[in-house]
Amino acid sequence: MASRERKRADRRKRKGRATGRQTAEPNGSPPREQDRSAAMAARSEARNQAARDALEPLAPGARPTVVTVGAVISALIALSAVIGYAAGIEVTKFGSDGIKQGEGQAPILSVVAAVGLMGTMAWGMWKARYWAVLGFQALLVIVLVAATLGLVQATSWTQAVGTTVLIVGAAAMFYFMIKAMARIQMPERRVPKD
Repeated sequence: MASRERKRADRRKRKGRATGRQTAEPNGSPPREQDRSAAMAARSEARNQAARDALEPLAPGARPTVVTVGAVISALIALSAVIGYAAGIEVTKFGSDGIKQGEGQAPILSVVAAVGLMGTMAWGMWKARYWAVLGFQALLVIVLVAATLGLVQATSWTQAVGTTVLIVGAAAMFYFMIKAMARIQMPERRVPKD
């Protein structure tokens, strides 16, 4: 027991000495740690400003290619849900406990919710709205997590390859949408009047 208490006391002493060095310098100048963190923050802000200056604002009515692709994908998902329901395609139903309960047509409320969400997202991305791109990115994150978990449970090579392709495609779209979101959010540059 005594050895534990001694180790704790030694840690407290070391911690006290370290904080004492950081809080005051002998000549009364601010601590070096604060200087370093301020310099790092200044460099980081300079890089961020350079990246912002390099962005081109969108022309009126324009949208980045990746946002157009996202809008088309959202519209196709909404359309496929409507066509699937109209064709009477059966889906596997699971209970709240995760136990398979059989096959049957999807509930109309589920179809309406999916079509409404994906249709709204497709319209918003077609109009280059920031909220729609952000929502699509959130959906991509859900797809990435689900596909990664599905890859762990893959039982065949074709399933593993297909899931890997899905992960790579969703990750690439997510990456390219980051810059597109910055351009959508960016206000128009005002030209000063002479």
